[in-house]
Amino acid sequence: MSDLPRQQSQHFLITGAGTGIGQAIALRLAQEGAKLSLLARDTARLQATAKAAMDAGASAVHVGPCDIRDRGLVDDAVDECATVMGPLRGVIANAGLGGPNYPGPQDRFDELIQTNLIGTYSCLRAAQRHLDDGPSTRHMVVIASVLSRIGIPGHTGYCASKTALLGLVRALALEVAAERIQVNAVCPGWIDTDMAREGIQGMASAMDLSYDNALAKAMRGVPLGRMGKPRDIAGVVAWLLSPDARGVTGQGIDINGGAWMG
Repeated sequence: MSDLPRQQSQHFLITGAGTGIGQAIALRLAQEGAKLSLLARDTARLQATAKAAMDAGASAVHVGPCDIRDRGLVDDAVDECATVMGPLRGVIANAGLGGPNYPGPQDRFDELIQTNLIGTYSCLRAAQRHLDDGPSTRHMVVIASVLSRIGIPGHTGYCASKTALLGLVRALALEVAAERIQVNAVCPGWIDTDMAREGIQGMASAMDLSYDNALAKAMRGVPLGRMGKPRDIAGVVAWLLSPDARGVTGQGIDINGGAWMG
């Protein structure tokens, strides 16, 4: 048996890799020896993730600025990743936008759909063109949300966009199965990220509570009683990319502390 890490020199593209879940996925795959292409809008944060990934054991790291709302920019950025780093073994489409939206002139519904659904689709299709020839399984992993499963008031755009990702995953999994490409989604619940903290603060402001009281109220809906960590999601993604998950495709894997059980 080889002593090399299981993803040694395998090339993975991660979007939204500058912070939170995307950063945690990058560091986990770095520990497994992967080559990484990291995309996000904030280049400074990407550079910090890249340094941490190299320190953690990545074979090589390439970074590029990219706004996934612009399909042309996505195509160019992914083309550059493949030119610099070689064909892809997989893509983790993590970049997304959160927060509420309300009817009226400032409604953010279009922005949420453009980012979370259309932007993710653009990333998957751009990466598909650069997947290696196999014969090993190639992978597409989408980071969805527990709000793919349930609705909450004031979040029609976020809920709709994340729910749509599960339909995208199922259809695409069937479309590419004959090419030995596995397509799956991961659906996090409350995870300790900037986006989640902003959500808790929004609850606190709306209900005139302290942040800690709003957090405690949110956790009452989580049977395990705690907010998850980005590394929890990274571990599941690493499993999906491994031979241990052979045959898993078209699935939405729920990691929400028991907040939703299907």
